[in-house]
Amino acid sequence: MKPRLLSFLLLAALGLPAQADNLSETYRAALAYDASYAAAQAAYRAAQEKTPQARAGLLPSASLNANVRRNDVDTAFGNSEFSSHGWGVSAAQPIYRGQNWAAYDQAKLSVALAEDQLRVAGQDLLLRTARAYFDVLLAQDNLEFIRAQKAAITEQLAAARRNFEVGTATITDTHEAQARFDLATAQEIAALNELEIKRRALNTLTGKNLDRLSALTPKPSLVTPAPANMEDWVSRSQSDNLQVRISRLAKQIADQEIERVRRGHHPTLDLTASYSDNNNQNVGIGTIDSKATVVGLEFALPLYQGGLVSSQVREAVANQDKARQQLEDALRGAALQTRQAYLNVTSTEAQVKALEAALASSQKSLESTQLGLEVGVRTNVDVLNAQQQLTSAQRDLAAARYNFLLSVLNLKAAAGSLFPTDLEEIDRLLLAAR
Repeated sequence: MKPRLLSFLLLAALGLPAQADNLSETYRAALAYDASYAAAQAAYRAAQEKTPQARAGLLPSASLNANVRRNDVDTAFGNSEFSSHGWGVSAAQPIYRGQNWAAYDQAKLSVALAEDQLRVAGQDLLLRTARAYFDVLLAQDNLEFIRAQKAAITEQLAAARRNFEVGTATITDTHEAQARFDLATAQEIAALNELEIKRRALNTLTGKNLDRLSALTPKPSLVTPAPANMEDWVSRSQSDNLQVRISRLAKQIADQEIERVRRGHHPTLDLTASYSDNNNQNVGIGTIDSKATVVGLEFALPLYQGGLVSSQVREAVANQDKARQQLEDALRGAALQTRQAYLNVTSTEAQVKALEAALASSQKSLESTQLGLEVGVRTNVDVLNAQQQLTSAQRDLAAARYNFLLSVLNLKAAAGSLFPTDLEEIDRLLLAAR
């Protein structure tokens, strides 16, 4: 067990507060708390029992029996009452049972399928955690941007009032600044509510009050994952995508089911042994004791079962075709999902670069507009518009960066190569908790 995971489990056991400073720690908290993932773990543990259950059909079986009776026998020779008791033990070792061997092979495939289903649940939890984590960060960013805009509008409102009092500006500038201030106040209230909602969603996912999270650095280095070729990712998804793997295993189980039911026509051969010890007490006649030891081979050959096996074979063949079509659907879906995820990565990467340029331009535009206001070539409304444009650029850039990181995770998930260690790469882009 990893040291950091062990530390987290110890904190949870002691009831001490555990603070998630980054995305990886948040995911570990979700692993320990999320009910849907816990249900998937329970399903996997249940599926693991299929192997020993199927193996039992290949191993020896033994049974013990005993009896105590009171007998009242009425015959032509008279009536007799007597007691009897006895006990016996029997054992059997299958030598050839074709259906049991096929069932054992199926059980091993079922366990492998359940393992991939657990990986799907873990992958889904990882994506849900990352999405909830970034939702909180984006809500925090939006609140900060709105508050910064509100502070700037407050200064503009104060300046407009002063200028109106000295007669260098009209009441229109004051009303415009007041309207923008009131709008910013309403936006701040909405942003606070949105932040609280996102925090509660993350807290529900992890079971902890994670109010201080690590945020992205001001200028994170966002790198497109290799290879930089869509078809290479698609090719990887055709073998490693978890839904494809599950469908492929389901197809193999369906193949084994045909073989299993066909072996219903096969003979069976068992090695058997038994021992019995019986005592009969017959009043008036005497005591009769018997002991018997039997060892032998038992052979059975099904001749006719009403068409049961033939019908089961036809059913299994139809289910095999169903599994084949589901595998083909999974392959096509994985290819489409991977292409969409790859295009989202490249698109959001381009958006980030474009919005970084737009943010720089908006900042320069605001500075120029403020200078123009000072020299009298721009109005107070122009400054307010420039401030609003800057806030929009900041908000859009923050959202694009989070979308890029989520797109990278979705791409890796589509290709079947998403692991918790991928969150550590994102953690390197995070600052200290705030």
